[in-house]
Amino acid sequence: MKYLFVLLFAGLSASAQVKKEQLNLMPWPQSVVINDGNFALTKSFKVNITGNPNPRIFGGVTRFLRRLDGRTGMFFGQGFITKLNEVPNAELQINCTKSGKIGLYEDESYHLDITSNKITLNASSDLGALHGLETLLQMLQNNASSYYFPASKISDFPRFTWRGLMIDVSRHFQPVDVIKRNIDALAAMKMNVFHWHLVDDQGWRIEMKKHTKFIELASDGLYYTQEEIKNIVKYADDRGILIVPEIDVPGHGSAILTAYPEIGSKVITLKGGTSEKNIEGTAIATYGVERNAGIFSPTLDPSNPKTYQILSGVFDEVCPLFPGDYFHIGGDENEGKDWDANPKIQEFKKKHNLKTNHELQTYFTMQLAPMLKKHGKQLMGWEEILTKDLSKEAIVHSWRGPNEGMTAGQSLVDAVKKGYKTVLSNGYYIDLMYPIASHYLNDPMPKGVNLTNEEKARILGGEATMWTELVTSETIDSRLWPRTAAIAERLWSAEDVVDVENMRKRLETISFRLEELGITHIRNKDVILRNIANNQNIKALEEFSYVSEPLKGYTRNKGGTEYQMYSPFTLFADACGPDSKDSLAFDAAVNQYLANKSAENKAKVAAFFNKWIAVHKDLTDLSANAPLVQPILPLSKKLSDASQELLLVLDNKSTSGNLKKLVEDCNTKDHADVELAVYASLKKLL
Repeated sequence: MKYLFVLLFAGLSASAQVKKEQLNLMPWPQSVVINDGNFALTKSFKVNITGNPNPRIFGGVTRFLRRLDGRTGMFFGQGFITKLNEVPNAELQINCTKSGKIGLYEDESYHLDITSNKITLNASSDLGALHGLETLLQMLQNNASSYYFPASKISDFPRFTWRGLMIDVSRHFQPVDVIKRNIDALAAMKMNVFHWHLVDDQGWRIEMKKHTKFIELASDGLYYTQEEIKNIVKYADDRGILIVPEIDVPGHGSAILTAYPEIGSKVITLKGGTSEKNIEGTAIATYGVERNAGIFSPTLDPSNPKTYQILSGVFDEVCPLFPGDYFHIGGDENEGKDWDANPKIQEFKKKHNLKTNHELQTYFTMQLAPMLKKHGKQLMGWEEILTKDLSKEAIVHSWRGPNEGMTAGQSLVDAVKKGYKTVLSNGYYIDLMYPIASHYLNDPMPKGVNLTNEEKARILGGEATMWTELVTSETIDSRLWPRTAAIAERLWSAEDVVDVENMRKRLETISFRLEELGITHIRNKDVILRNIANNQNIKALEEFSYVSEPLKGYTRNKGGTEYQMYSPFTLFADACGPDSKDSLAFDAAVNQYLANKSAENKAKVAAFFNKWIAVHKDLTDLSANAPLVQPILPLSKKLSDASQELLLVLDNKSTSGNLKKLVEDCNTKDHADVELAVYASLKKLL
């Protein structure tokens, strides 16, 4: 009783009223009102559920309680919640009026009311209630001796209905535990779609009972059993997540054609002879699972009836594993080289009055639509599927931008104006290692384009896109998080929530909280650095990672051949990420110094230079017994040399006259697949 009184008193006498700007909520809710007072959390805290929710609410509330207990260490008495209205007098009352359906256009809104003695969470469905519980967890505050929720009212709902993440498991297979922990993270960020890219050139990842060649010849033994898939689908359903599977056709066909080469488009001409005449014939080409990244020629033959026979059988077996309404058939990056070189396919085009390969691909795509519709699935594909003959029921997934010869969002606007529903991924390619602000300020609703309300409604939302050429199960989380949380906010929150600095401040806490769900983006960095350091002290490597970032875009893997799918991804570049910590802090210090060259501001800049000089010395010492440190020494030396010269400049002492070259040398991208993120800030000091 005494313990309870102390906690209650401490909570009520929290030192200061929490202000809205102090909250670390993400995605930021549509409406937040902070009132006077706090709800003090005690070990007697209990939850009660009323209404008519889906049974997933019981697991969701139980997980909420365990996470809250894990943070506070209070040993709550309430264990597993299994029934409605179990504890009518509980402090947290959750009411859901209906059972939520996994899919689009569901009411995901919720209203959270926190007073000094009661918390009420009202939601139309259990999906909204699960979102409200995530917000409540983020509302938790503490002082020196207690935990509490600030009295407040929150009303919230998503801006877009499609808030997704795609993970490619073909190029680097991702085990079940990786998929599950990332589904947990999606739910925590109020995202509702997991797009599972299961088949590409580098592997087939679905157990097939009838077409066993797929796993025997094209999976390297790395695939999900059908039971594992069902288990993951249920896991996602319990967390309010829709799973959209993808089998990429007709291009990206290396793995499919390794198993069934007879439906490939490549022609091999055999030349033989007799004494009277030459005899020519054709043979079936052979294919192999691809070990590199890139765009490859192997393409399914749209003129061959067996192509559709096999795909129909595949859909008959795969579609029932995924109860959702959508199936992604890829359709991207088909160069059509094998089509152009195949006389039979050219004759097929003429016969069907198909003037271009694009029209031929649309013909192919439209043969798949009824196969999917038979299973209640709506066809979805990358933007290359869009032509005048495409069914209006198809969803167009927009991905190309300036790097692919398109203006940003061009295909999305084209699609909605032609009557198609769309999802945006251009600008959300998190595998490119671009800074978080570039994703955060990228809006699915195009600016400066005149769209009717009906056309705007066809923009379903957006999807973060994680291609896995350069990631393994050990590093994927560090590429996904925390940047995907910023994308989640863009897709959920109001359009005018665009303060990057405020987002960064909140994200620091959110990033740490993701570890609670098993996300490894923070802890696995040290695993890689320990390997590089040969189990010596990793402090110098860590400090240097704070100014180093992996090469952007696809420049790290030149031509897609520098790394194979079995190459090591345990290098310094794999431990680094975008938005390196010290590069942001250094840029702020430089800007302050240039605005006011006070002794205090000068000292802040000089402190970075002195640190980087010491880091190079420490890395050099470390490398004596750590060969993997050697590749980064030329880069750390360049930063150290420039730092020494810039210290002289700060002190108004004469320099070698080589300053400009030393700073320019820091712009190199030739060492260890990383670049110095402080180069632009150093240049300001010239």
